[in-house]
This record gives sequence, structure tokens and C-alpha cells, in this order.
Amino acid sequence: MPEQTDTADRELAPVADRLGAEFSGVHERSTVDRCVGAARQGALDVTGRAAPDLVERIARQHLQVLALAFAERA
Repeated sequence: MPEQTDTADRELAPVADRLGAEFSGVHERSTVDRCVGAARQGALDVTGRAAPDLVERIARQHLQVLALAFAERA
């Protein structure tokens, strides 16, 4: 089982890097990483696979919603 996680981490590292750059100044990298992980798990639960492009789209939406929620609180 760890091999699958390691492989997933390597495959999704570029996704986390892109989203980290896109949301720098908005979210900490740890938040981005958690959203990518949650998006991966959600994609697996719903579709049975976690293609990087799908994970990226889901995580981006989560990060946008979080940014809006934080902006409303401020």
C-alpha cells in the first residue's frame, strides 16, 4: 500500500506546485497540500481513479471557495 501512496505523491507533486504558486499569498502551502490530498481522495471515492487533471480541478475549486470564505470573514 505505501507504494501507491508514494506514486500518487510523485504524480500529484506538480499539481501541488502549480496550485501553490497560483494561490501563494492566499493560502499556505500546507493548505494547498491538504486540498490536493482531499481532492485525490474525493476523486477516488466518486470515480475510482484520481487523474492529476481531475484532482487539480477539484483542488482549485476547494481553494477558491476557501479564499472566498476567508475574504467574507475579514
